[in-house]
Amino acid sequence: MPSFPGLNRPNRVPHWQRVHQDHSDGLRQWQKGPVATYLLYPYYALLISTTSASMYMMCRLVLGKKTWY
Repeated sequence: MPSFPGLNRPNRVPHWQRVHQDHSDGLRQWQKGPVATYLLYPYYALLISTTSASMYMMCRLVLGKKTWY
């Protein structure tokens, strides 16, 4: 009989269900993973910087200035 790589692996589903269904920590589901901070903080930084740059240029365009300076 062939040997499959995940055949005798321990079942981790109950562990991950406990991690993601624990509501006492006050975190959203996408903030609970092991690499969530490495992915979310750069995303938040890009979101804030691009939104503020867009708002800055929109205000300048309303005033009639079409350059960054």
